[in-house]
Amino acid sequence: MAQRVDPDGMAEHGTRGVRRGAALLFVLTIALVSPALSQPAGETEVVAPEQAVAVEPGARDEAIQRRIARILNATGWYSGVEVLVDEGIVFLDGVATLEEHQQWARDVSRRTEDVVAVVNRIEVREEVNWDLAPVLAEVERVARKLAVALPLVLLAVLILPLTWWLSSALTGAIRRLLAPRVDQDFLRDLIARAIAIPVFLLGVYIVLQIAGLTGLAVSLLGGAGIIGIVLGFAFRDIAENFLASLFLSIRRPFQQGDVIAVADHEGVVQTMNTRSTILLTIDGNHVQIPNATVFKSTIVNYTAAPARRVTAEVGIGYDDSIADAQEVVAAVLRAHEAVLDDPPPMVLVDALGAATVNLKAHFWIDGRTLSPLRVRSSALRLIKRALIEHGISMPDEAREIIFPKGVPIVRAAGTPTTPTSTPAPRTRPTEPEAETTPAEGGLGNEIASYPAEIADATIPEASTGNLLARE
Repeated sequence: MAQRVDPDGMAEHGTRGVRRGAALLFVLTIALVSPALSQPAGETEVVAPEQAVAVEPGARDEAIQRRIARILNATGWYSGVEVLVDEGIVFLDGVATLEEHQQWARDVSRRTEDVVAVVNRIEVREEVNWDLAPVLAEVERVARKLAVALPLVLLAVLILPLTWWLSSALTGAIRRLLAPRVDQDFLRDLIARAIAIPVFLLGVYIVLQIAGLTGLAVSLLGGAGIIGIVLGFAFRDIAENFLASLFLSIRRPFQQGDVIAVADHEGVVQTMNTRSTILLTIDGNHVQIPNATVFKSTIVNYTAAPARRVTAEVGIGYDDSIADAQEVVAAVLRAHEAVLDDPPPMVLVDALGAATVNLKAHFWIDGRTLSPLRVRSSALRLIKRALIEHGISMPDEAREIIFPKGVPIVRAAGTPTTPTSTPAPRTRPTEPEAETTPAEGGLGNEIASYPAEIADATIPEASTGNLLARE
């Protein structure tokens, strides 16, 4: 069957193809010559189509223009929008408030069927929005969240004070329970808090678990651990002194009022806090020694036991009897009121010196009430008196030679004799028989003779709590 060909239709179809080819050539020329046409908002943008959006078969420019214009106007996003289609090229003009709206108009146009290219000249202008609706919506959203969380807040308000009260009550109960077993108030408080604090932490965990913030709790604990390490390095000395005070409170190497020697200091223990131990020295000074130093140093406690040994040295001449001198010295010590009978005093030969035989007398006194220095002074004074009375010499280092019967004089023959006068014997000074003299100030401990303003001096750190106090 023969098919009729319409010459006019063929001519029109050929003309349309030529025009479309010319338009495509024009677009490619523009793309090669001016790349700046594909720029953001405010500049002309040319885009080739990607896929077809059906309008109508063989759509004409007017149909494409009407379709795109209706779509853009339906959105309400654009003002002053104008759409012009010429030979399949879409020209977009107007104003958009967002860059996303500008790009959307371009995408819709290039996906329209029979669109050759898109020249996007829509300008983006941001508008100042005085609408309070978004603010009110956000306030409403926050209010709803608060309303939802209100029961949890009320529960937290009830649980946290309850756990705090339970931990406080548990602390008091543990302190009362430990009172007969632990003498130190500091240790009782430390043990009670170590047991009661987990109760409060359990309440905090329950509140966080109910609120759904368990992850936050874990993060806080991890951060607290890191912060604890940093603070541990920063406050290492403070932590070391605190732990030392804890161990000293447990071991109790000294009591309040004891006379001790530690870290080159000697004195009476006044108080001990969580940082330092305070001594009142023999000179009347208050010395604060860090507890870490006290714990790591050698501690000499002079009053832990009542008896304290004192040593006195004396030298006698080589011509004298050592046994007699020992007996004389021992008798003086046995008769002394401050010397203890048990153990008895003993007198030993210490060395054979250049001019004397050196004796050392060892005897014991009550170190809590008597002064070793004063008792030693009194003993040496009485020992000297007794040795002189028994005719026992005590020469000095100059090697003194004594002639008891005088110096013999030999005269030459024929020398006339002249009467000579015998010099009067030198009298030795006598020592008092009393065991103490006003100059020695008695035999009591120097601690008892402290001035009242020194013994009762105010120590600032003593107010923070005495760890040596007993209830």
